[in-house]
Amino acid sequence: MSILTSLCKTQQLKRTLVDHRDALYRIAYSWCHNPALADDLVQETLAKALKNGGQLRDPRTVKSWLYRILSNCWHDHFRRSRETVDVDDIVLVEKETPEIHHDRQQIVRQVRSAIARLPMGQRQVVTLVDLEGCSYIEVAQILDIPIGTVMSRLSRARGALKEKLLAADPAAGDRAGRLRTVK
Repeated sequence: MSILTSLCKTQQLKRTLVDHRDALYRIAYSWCHNPALADDLVQETLAKALKNGGQLRDPRTVKSWLYRILSNCWHDHFRRSRETVDVDDIVLVEKETPEIHHDRQQIVRQVRSAIARLPMGQRQVVTLVDLEGCSYIEVAQILDIPIGTVMSRLSRARGALKEKLLAADPAAGDRAGRLRTVK
């Protein structure tokens, strides 16, 4: 391979990594709920991707490949630290505070809190599928688990989220029931 071809591939990989950085951060943050740690995980992921760019065989699978690296970095972090963060100690900061957005922000906090209380396997699957739009096959490859496990974890996670959210706001179940009967 010529130096020019290698340089072009490296530049293309760098552009691709820049395009995926925000999505990687969202996933990392949803897993750890710590902005600094999420940024560190993304930085480590991008560094490993640059270093091992030659291992990517199919450019169409770059998203799954990056999420897989992120997942490995996340597991490495746990192996190094074995530290947990208490959900009650997490401060959610919202830049916009107008009153018309109050209800929406309350819902966001309830959903984040409910997701944070899910077991890690369920949290990973629900964030990859429902927040990032990954297919079941991609999630199975990213987390290195069978597709049946992805489906069962997702089903359990959605059920647990429904229970937690209805328990936090019992009136939401009544409103949802009224909406179904109106349609």
